[in-house]
Amino acid sequence: MNDTSPCCPRRRALLAGLVGLAAMPGVVRSQASILKIGIIGTGRVGGALAERWAGAGHELLISSRHPERLQELAKRLGPRVRAGTPAEAAAFGEVLLISVPYGALPQIGRDYAAAMRGKVVLETGNPFPDRDGDMAEAARHKGSALASAEYLPGVRLVRAFTTIPHTVLHSQAHRPGERVAVPLASDDAAALRIAERLVRDAGFVPVVVGGLARAREFDVGSPVFGRALTASELQQALKLKR
Repeated sequence: MNDTSPCCPRRRALLAGLVGLAAMPGVVRSQASILKIGIIGTGRVGGALAERWAGAGHELLISSRHPERLQELAKRLGPRVRAGTPAEAAAFGEVLLISVPYGALPQIGRDYAAAMRGKVVLETGNPFPDRDGDMAEAARHKGSALASAEYLPGVRLVRAFTTIPHTVLHSQAHRPGERVAVPLASDDAAALRIAERLVRDAGFVPVVVGGLARAREFDVGSPVFGRALTASELQQALKLKR
């Protein structure tokens, strides 16, 4: 097994140290701090984040059911980015972004369970009954994050990039002054640290809300959903300690 395998102890140690290293002023990003990110679903959200993370120097495999349609985007994003199938993205990434219509999540969980097991997964989908059917109603009742965890067993799940419109991902990344905040929820502290790093690399500010059960506080229909709030505004709206 080589050092780039997500199962390798040395690589896990490097991943654990990424966030602290990147936060130190004056530190030049090393090869060890570059993440291999597989993106399953390179649509409006996935495509915007691919652009931001490619700009931050990460290696990406962007994917869709029609990877030939992503070749131009991959070429534009540079030599660290290539296009492929969802199966290839699931195998490639030490960190995965799943950004698909919520109704597709159960099938993804079944199809790529072995490749995703044990990996950090940032999941962005929101259940809409008009589009996703009855399973969306059940997910809203349970809480989207808890439902996602059932559909994606064995992964280190983080709910991320679920609340801000895709247009904001394009237009307000790295904006001057107070940046737009991205609420995060996970039951895995180490996965949260990696997600925080990727939120910052995308040009936004991470706000950890709590475990997966608390992700319902920023689900569809919550006061913060669909809004581009600063960290202080988000913390105030969710009554979080600053």
